[in-house]
Amino acid sequence: MTTTCFIPPTFQSRVVPVIVLTDAAHAVPLAHALLDGGIDVMEITLRSSAALASIEAVAKAVPQMHVGAGTVTRVAEVQQVIDAGATFALSPGCTDALLDAVQAARLPFIPGVMTPGEVMLRREQGFSLMKLFPAQQAGGLGMLKALGGPLPDVRFCPTGGVSVDNLGEFLKLPNVAMAGGSWLTPVDAMVAGDWARITALAAAAVAVARSV
Repeated sequence: MTTTCFIPPTFQSRVVPVIVLTDAAHAVPLAHALLDGGIDVMEITLRSSAALASIEAVAKAVPQMHVGAGTVTRVAEVQQVIDAGATFALSPGCTDALLDAVQAARLPFIPGVMTPGEVMLRREQGFSLMKLFPAQQAGGLGMLKALGGPLPDVRFCPTGGVSVDNLGEFLKLPNVAMAGGSWLTPVDAMVAGDWARITALAAAAVAVARSV
């Protein structure tokens, strides 16, 4: 089976904010704040009832932002995120039914993996970019270095335990295409409308990424 895989050649940022939005009204100002900090990609996770409306708001109002759907775990969600305007999707894991759905919909997709066997299986299915999740629990930097030996043609987006403090170490690895995390969009900053703080966090992460 050959499956659509996602390689983002147009992204400027190697940092992917992993975002839980509970108020769709925050979506557009958040997208602008991230862009102002140099990040042109955002993963809005399907962990709240506001997620689809948030994706749709960004897709319509901020076309320069690459907005994707995270935590896509069910077949029915594939068409839902496409209808909302998501240009790609990510999952913490993967099932054959989910892969069939993204392939049929031609939705660029980053499947989640945690073990070498899962990496090999997804590679056979046509993926060259995968989400290592949860990255720290899966072995973090050591796991990525180990995977790079026998599987040098696979690249990863680690999420789960990534922070501004270890971001540079992850991005230095040759098999890490990008890294994701939730530290870029603190809930209290969004609730307070402190978009300048989020822009500063984004700019700091971009500076780290550019330094490696």
